[in-house]
Amino acid sequence: MTSNRWSDLERPPLNAAALRRAIVTPDSMWTDLDVVGSTGSTNSDLGARAREGTAEGAVLVAEEQSAGRGRLDRQWQAPARSGLFFSVLLRPTAVPPRRWGWLPLLAGVATATAVARTAGVDTGLKWPNDVLVTVDGEERKTGGILAERVGDDAVVIGIGLNVTLREEELPVPAAGSLALAGAKGTDRDPLLRAVLRSLADWYGEWLRADGDPTASRLQQAYAAGCVTLGRTVRAELPGGGEVSGRAVAVDDDGRLVVATAEGERAVGAGDVVHVRPAGE
Repeated sequence: MTSNRWSDLERPPLNAAALRRAIVTPDSMWTDLDVVGSTGSTNSDLGARAREGTAEGAVLVAEEQSAGRGRLDRQWQAPARSGLFFSVLLRPTAVPPRRWGWLPLLAGVATATAVARTAGVDTGLKWPNDVLVTVDGEERKTGGILAERVGDDAVVIGIGLNVTLREEELPVPAAGSLALAGAKGTDRDPLLRAVLRSLADWYGEWLRADGDPTASRLQQAYAAGCVTLGRTVRAELPGGGEVSGRAVAVDDDGRLVVATAEGERAVGAGDVVHVRPAGE
């Protein structure tokens, strides 16, 4: 059977015109919003536009991605119209580049808080920016964020959020979706509007504070929503090696501080695993 925009009536297409009217307004930071049926990667496509000079505030949404990427070059794939797959273009030139590393964490806070309010589910952040929900008593990843620098003055942030994936459609057992977490609603239009508005609010606060994570309240908000803190973790580092211990803080640079047997270590990149205590 050939797939088309109405092949799954439980997954209607996004209303691009209505989204554009709601999001691209005179008082909004969002300057453009495009919805495409399918693409390889919204991050790659928007990154190409950024190199051509596209203004800050552009949003690119895909109903389906064939080559979506997460951290560590992992693939992110899902059935058409089963989630939100989009990228935004930022040009934070007024902020010192050393503070740009907070942008993916900022996107995590904005996404998690917007989803919790709009879908009515509890959300948490696994460091650095995986969005978790609870399905059948277990934490599962329903969203991921990938920030990529483009040239000297731009950052493209990609956000993927599983909305209506069914159990048999999950790519791995640790994945989840808002529907499986008991969301009160799975209409993707209000979800996308909520995430973009939350992202604009947090980005504006961060800009006004010159990227300072404390003055913008970002560091405090992130710590409050990060379920990694206080847990026993194993951080698998890029290039090999690992750090194991108790996650105790997120420092001023957005790094995860892990208390190990040898002392505290700050982890700036890597794959963090929440380790269950023996007996659980």
